[in-house]
Amino acid sequence: MREALLYDNLPGGDVKCHVCQWRCRLRPGKLGACQMRRNREGVMELLNYGQVSSLAVDPIEKKPLYHFYPGSQVFSLGTWGCNFHCQHCQNWEISFGDPQEMGHRSQQLSPEAAVSLTKKYRCQGIAWTYNEPSVWFEYTLDGAQLAKAHNLYTVYVTNGYLTPEALDVIGPYLDAYRVDVKGFSDSFFRSVAKVPRWREILSVAQCAQEKWQMHVEIVTNVIPTFNDDDEQLEAIARWIRDNLGELTPWHVTRFYPHHKLDYLPPTPLTTLERAWNIGRRAGLAFVYIGNVPGNEGENTFCYQCHAVAVRRRGYQVQAAALKGSRCTFCQADLNFKQAPWRREPLAIGNGGETRGQ
Repeated sequence: MREALLYDNLPGGDVKCHVCQWRCRLRPGKLGACQMRRNREGVMELLNYGQVSSLAVDPIEKKPLYHFYPGSQVFSLGTWGCNFHCQHCQNWEISFGDPQEMGHRSQQLSPEAAVSLTKKYRCQGIAWTYNEPSVWFEYTLDGAQLAKAHNLYTVYVTNGYLTPEALDVIGPYLDAYRVDVKGFSDSFFRSVAKVPRWREILSVAQCAQEKWQMHVEIVTNVIPTFNDDDEQLEAIARWIRDNLGELTPWHVTRFYPHHKLDYLPPTPLTTLERAWNIGRRAGLAFVYIGNVPGNEGENTFCYQCHAVAVRRRGYQVQAAALKGSRCTFCQADLNFKQAPWRREPLAIGNGGETRGQ
């Protein structure tokens, strides 16, 4: 077991964690909300350092990140546990797994081994994904520091519940912050994610972009009857525009029935198109419809001359009118982050559906 970072010792042997916004106060022997941090005689220890539940070579578009190193491959890692308890979680088997079972179902992988595999499989970067990366914060920090030393990009696919102080620790080593803004009301977060406070998610995302110059993209999985109302969708679009800028991509993705919300239907395409129109009316340049392969809403259109800059179908991606970060027709900056050494056309990946976290 390893000792955690970012915690305080309190009277009576209690400890208080400062990695996520729960800021759990734990009595001796107790676990945090994520189930992966425990107070062991006044020391906060990690239960999942290097314990990998899932790993894969993915197209970066799967995260989904559409404006970050498009066409590249990313080495993706997940562990166990989560600090949210979303009723529609696609990965509930690892997010809500029993810590007692973790040791029997994990692959131990050091940060050094993760970087070696990233290079072996010719990936351009590492993403901590599949479950919430902050629950193994110390492992992701070690991995991100090592990845940067090897000229690899680094990605957090996150629910955004990281504290400002945790962001400041890992911020120098993260390149992309793909964050969920799941809804925009207290009632939504209480009922669906079981989280009482959520607004600091927004300020931390803004800090990731402004203070640490991370590339930020936002995802909202649109759930029928829960967050598909105009009021919440309009509020999310306005917040992105006003705080992250109109060039920040917003992915509105189709919900599929799963876990405790398996009684709901998939999101109607008309709902996603309405969300797309809401984002565009709010002034966002790049709104994407996700989990609907072949829909025109997957493509990147130049906001200035309206040319198709990038064509997509699921994970397949092809540059149509993009050079670097600019439209080849009118030279508008389309807010793409690409490696300076990339000169070849965008790669063609495997097709498939992009599932939201």
